[in-house]
Amino acid sequence: MKTVLVTGATSGIGEACARAFVAAGWRVVGTGRRVERLQGLVDELGADHFQPCVFDVRDDEARDAALAALPGEFAAIDCLVNNAGLALGAAPAQKADLADWKTMIDTNVVALASLTHNLLPGLIARKGAIVMLSSVAATYPYTGGNVYGGTKAFVRQFALGLRSDLSGTGVRVTSIEPGMVETEFTVVRNGGDQAASDTFYAGVNPLTGEDIAETVLWVASQPAHVNINTLELMPVNQSFAGFQVAREG
Repeated sequence: MKTVLVTGATSGIGEACARAFVAAGWRVVGTGRRVERLQGLVDELGADHFQPCVFDVRDDEARDAALAALPGEFAAIDCLVNNAGLALGAAPAQKADLADWKTMIDTNVVALASLTHNLLPGLIARKGAIVMLSSVAATYPYTGGNVYGGTKAFVRQFALGLRSDLSGTGVRVTSIEPGMVETEFTVVRNGGDQAASDTFYAGVNPLTGEDIAETVLWVASQPAHVNINTLELMPVNQSFAGFQVAREG
């Protein structure tokens, strides 16, 4: 039985990934800060299949201690799903909160790179897989996307760089880049405003956490000689924006 570590397993895509992988016969190590939600997954999925790992991905010491304490049957990670991340605010750069920028960089870039570095030796030894959750924001800029889009561009480029560096090791690396997915993501981005999130997704028929989880599972389940480099997906009702034109006068 293979083991996958999913960051940000307490909601959204990460929570859906935990369910999808367990249903497919994997063991899952799920990380997050909300103990009660992780315990809920233990109760739902079973302690033999789901192991909670409580830490903030930005806390290096807590992360290393939690990983070192994993029970033996969960300690050998075959697949890393770097899902934890967030967007904060949607203001243009000149009006943005610098603290929000730093939090996004610390979470989406620094923590992701640090965890990956920690697990690389084991992933190489087991010829495992790394799945990064980037975003279409890595490719298509939009007003207010500024640092969030920049962090997701890092994730995509980091995946490509790892793919190059790990050539010959047997480790597979994928960047998955979703468009609009209705989860708690937009609630968090809007400071907890559920109504703003509901308005944003109204009438869109957006992707769901389950849609992305099934995609992640499909990528991780490919034969050892198959690497999905990059996968971009959107709801049908979302497409590419036109260029902005600011007119003088």
